[in-house]
Amino acid sequence: MAQLLQQAQQMQQQLVAAQEELAQTEVTGSAGGSLVTATMTGAGELTALTIAPAAVDPDDLETLQDLVVAAVRDAKRAADELAAQRMGPLAGGMGLPGF
Repeated sequence: MAQLLQQAQQMQQQLVAAQEELAQTEVTGSAGGSLVTATMTGAGELTALTIAPAAVDPDDLETLQDLVVAAVRDAKRAADELAAQRMGPLAGGMGLPGF
């Protein structure tokens, strides 16, 4: 029983360390051939959004809006993949659903 508790504590420490690493790791998503890029932490926090001047057309704001949404979604996908890579083996060992 003591060994099982020790293993659980070690897994918890590894999980916390992986979460901290995700919070500090950044991924980037882009859209429109990199006209718009979004940077996000592995924990899903949007930290930067870059829009190239060529993407700005005052007569077509809808396209720019779509590019922003697409870039953020791409960054979120990358963050989710990173989280699955880092957290999946740890969470899988704990029997948590969704990993």
